[in-house]
Order: sequence, then C-alpha cells, then structure tokens
Amino acid sequence: MLQIYNTLTRQKETFKPIEAGKVRMYVCGMTVYDYCHLGHARVLIAFDVFYRLLMKLGFEVHYVRNVTDIDDKIIQRANQNGESIFDLTSRFIAEMHKDAEALHVLPPTVEPRATENLDVIIDMIEKLFEHDLAYQGKSGDVYYRVAKFAHYGQLSGKKIEDLRAGERVEVDADKEDALDFVLWKKAKPGEPYWESPWGNGRPGWHIECSAMSVNELGSHFDIHGGGMDLQFPHHENEIAQSEGATCSKFVNYWMHNGFVRVDDEKMSKSLGNFFTIREVLKLFTGEEIRYFVLGSQYRSPLNYSDQALATARAGLTRLYQALKGIELNDFDYRDSDYEKRFMQAMCDDMNTPGALSVLFEIAHQINKSDDMAEKQNLATTLVGLGDVLGILQCQPDTYLQGGVNSDQISAEEVEALIAKRKQARLNKDWALSDQIRDELAEKGIVLEDKGGETTWRRQ
Repeated sequence: MLQIYNTLTRQKETFKPIEAGKVRMYVCGMTVYDYCHLGHARVLIAFDVFYRLLMKLGFEVHYVRNVTDIDDKIIQRANQNGESIFDLTSRFIAEMHKDAEALHVLPPTVEPRATENLDVIIDMIEKLFEHDLAYQGKSGDVYYRVAKFAHYGQLSGKKIEDLRAGERVEVDADKEDALDFVLWKKAKPGEPYWESPWGNGRPGWHIECSAMSVNELGSHFDIHGGGMDLQFPHHENEIAQSEGATCSKFVNYWMHNGFVRVDDEKMSKSLGNFFTIREVLKLFTGEEIRYFVLGSQYRSPLNYSDQALATARAGLTRLYQALKGIELNDFDYRDSDYEKRFMQAMCDDMNTPGALSVLFEIAHQINKSDDMAEKQNLATTLVGLGDVLGILQCQPDTYLQGGVNSDQISAEEVEALIAKRKQARLNKDWALSDQIRDELAEKGIVLEDKGGETTWRRQ
C-alpha cells in the first residue's frame, strides 16, 4: 500500500487514485530565465523517482510538468540581454533538458508552456469573473478576491485574519483587499503582451499553473507536487483559483520536497549561495548527484557540500563494484525478500535511504557469494531495483572507468600503462611496477590485482 504524506491534511495517507489503475500528476516546473540550480535538481529527481515508483506499482501515469516561460524575471533578463523573451526561454528550456538528461530524469508525459496556453488561462479568468471572484483595478490589472473564497489557507494552515494583520502584506490602493493577488497584468510600454478582454497584458504566475493543470488533467486530479517554498502563496492561490473557477475539489494529494541547504541556510539566488547543476556536473557525474539527492528522504532538508557528494560517489562506486564482471540474467526477482523490503521502504512515503540500504545488502551478498548463479540472480535484482531509483543502469566499467576527471588520462593510456606494468612484474622489476602504480594513482586511477589480472577504476 503506497503511503504519501499529504501536505493538505498534514498526515500520511494511503494513496487511492480517482480512477482505478491510473494516476494524474502535476508538478510545478522551472521558470526559464537562467540555468537550473541544485534546488531544481531536487524537484526533478524527487518527482522522477515518484513517477518511476508509480509505474513500478503498475499505474498508468499521466505526468505533467509545466514550463513558466513568461513572467517579470524573464522580461527583465531578456531586456538586460537585449534579446526577445522567446530567444531567452528557448535557450534555457534546452539547457534545462540537458540538465535533466544528465541527472537521468525521464521526460514527463507532457510539458506545457504558459505562452502556449493563453486561451486556456483567459478562459479560467473569465470563469472567475462569472463567479464574482475576479475584478479589474483602476490600473487595468485583474485581481482575485481572496475574501470570497471560504477555504483560503487550507493548504498552508494560514488564516486570512492573521495574513491581513501581518507586516509582510503590501498595501496597494489598486486592490480591494491587501491579500488579493494578480490574475492578469496590464502591459507596460515596451513589454511583451497578449490580447485579452481586459486589455493587452500577460497572465500572473499563479493562474498559469491552475489553467495548465486543469486543461491537461481535468478539474479534479490525484497529485500536485513541487518544492516546499511553493506551498504558500503559489499552491494556496492555485487551489483558490481552480476551485473557484470549476466549483469542484482541485487536488487530492499535495506533495512538497524539502529545501537544499548550504551552511544551514536555504539555497537561493537571493542569498547568492546557490550552485547550478552545470557547475556541480564539472565535479561529479549526474548519477552521483542523483544518488546524493536520494540519500535523504524527499521531505527532509538536504545539506549540500563537496564532502556529501564525495560520500555519494563512494556509495555508488561500491554498488557498481559489486556488479563488475557479472552478467545479468532473466531472473524474476519479484516477490523476493529484497524486493519486498525495497518496495516497503519506497511505499512508505518514498523512503529512499531505506531503499538504498536494501541495495547495499544485495551488494554485500554478491561480494560474499562464491556461487556465480546466485551472483547473477542478485546482480539482476540489484539492477532491477536500482531502476526504480534511476541508478545502476549503465555498465559497471562505464561508470567505474568514466567520470568527470576522465580528461586527465584516457582509458587507452591507462591500459597501455597497465600492460607495461604487467611486463615489469613478469620481469620482476618491482620498482618500475610500483612507479607505474604511483603514476596512475596521482591521476586518480585505482588498480586492483586479482587472480593474475589487473582491473582499474577512477577514484
């Protein structure tokens, strides 16, 4: 039984899809004006693993992850660069896809863009006008009437009266209420715009996700996910808009992944303490970054450091070393004790650290066994379960002999030096043999002598 922590109810619940055997899931994607950072990597990986888990459980999954390709930050960056918003966003959408591929993230079923859904967005705003939940201010901007939505605050646990009294609420003479938020922004001179019943302008960020999710998945769907920082106000506003427009329940289960932290502070561009995926990929492989993210349960804080990534590399190396030299077979590992315990961990609100511990048990048994048939069965189980996490899917030698430092010395050069060392050992020239080993070690190459053969991996 799949258990999910539902942010809406603040408790772990047994997942029951609206339609038997099918899951409709929406995850807030990237605002594409810059390279993705590690916080984005965690969202991509966490919900990719959940997507894989749902498919492993036999569900037919319709997974929607949107792209925000119009908002204030995009306009500002395009103006700074002297380029069109289309050129800017097209470039960074392509870069986002490169990052996702490097992290072994499967593409979603569909990836809608805000600018391709303006008719859907306008239609939803018109429905909000019909239900007296929207109005146009003197400035020309269109707002949502928060006070008219009785359940505002249900996701975040915030009360309207507390929010209204809070110091963070900006007073805006154009609004009926300080809590009201924008649905449609009137275009300023020189800004990109689209035509609407309320004049030329562009949608607010919140309405984009409401309109795209309802358009792709219907007015009531199973799961909505995203980073914890989106819980309020973005997701709270999505509920108000969507339920206000459709007069039906919006989402059954809300899932939020925790922050990535650096020195106990949230990683963010505003603090200047963020690392792009591209930067980290210069030091660690995408699979190593993925393993690092999976080392913490998705809702818990994830503390970034080079040491933490190095630890992830060491763990992944141990798993691949256990697979080295073993051919996989067609062993059916379903219903094995390992698979049962692995799935128990994964179905407990995606307990990826618990699932990884089962993989290490399998690797330990592979190393311990002297029976090649048993080793093959175990290796097949290890790779099969690793697929649910999106790891261990390449050849062991490809991982062990590849990596980000592979430009220091090529595989051909390593093999040539190993051959030279082998001849030195045959000649009992131990000094030369040790010299070659030391030379390779300086370049990050580890030699392993076993059964008269020498194999190697990158450190």
